[in-house]
Amino acid sequence: MYRQPVPTRERIEKNERLFREVNERIREVGQRFADDLTRFDFFCECADFECTERLTLTLRDYESVRAHPARFVVLPGHELPDVEYVVGHEDGYVVVEKPGLLE
Repeated sequence: MYRQPVPTRERIEKNERLFREVNERIREVGQRFADDLTRFDFFCECADFECTERLTLTLRDYESVRAHPARFVVLPGHELPDVEYVVGHEDGYVVVEKPGLLE
């Protein structure tokens, strides 16, 4: 049976940044056409390379998470306790923080 190799911190961060960039484009488009309370589908910013699941947040909620460069939005159960801390449980998503990560 094939097992996917354990991702390194570098690969985890690369994957998270990729989805962060996609989510930033969603946020930018959303700002042009909606208010802070309009809900949008954002991609889970977890470390799983195969995850393409989405979670729904308001623009205001997403921007609140993004105000902290080391914080990411992930689906419940997608946290990696070995490399990140859960800093919030919200309706339909979890906010995690990567210690020592600066953008």
